[in-house]
Amino acid sequence: MESGKIDLFIATMNEKFASTNMMAIRSQLERLDDSKFALLQSLNYKNPTTVLILSIFLGFLGVDRFMLGQAGLGVLKLITCGGAGIWAIIDWFIITGITKELNYQLFMQNAI
Repeated sequence: MESGKIDLFIATMNEKFASTNMMAIRSQLERLDDSKFALLQSLNYKNPTTVLILSIFLGFLGVDRFMLGQAGLGVLKLITCGGAGIWAIIDWFIITGITKELNYQLFMQNAI
């Protein structure tokens, strides 16, 4: 894989992954061929900032968890009104990390 393509991918996707995972992503990209690279670029990575905004305004309804594909937690959060608001507030602080981790897992599943 060309170094320029790898640098471009990392520059454009930097906010969607944790900084601790960027070296693993780079090394995985270096081993791939161009056909896999196109697939990895076209995946639907969630934007952590968008998920955080949804969590702030609609977190008590579980919309943030539904957006991340965690339907069970979304339903539970909906039924309990965000755990009486406590769970919703806790999610404001951890939802971006969860989003970045899910993006990394999606990347690694498709990079293999």
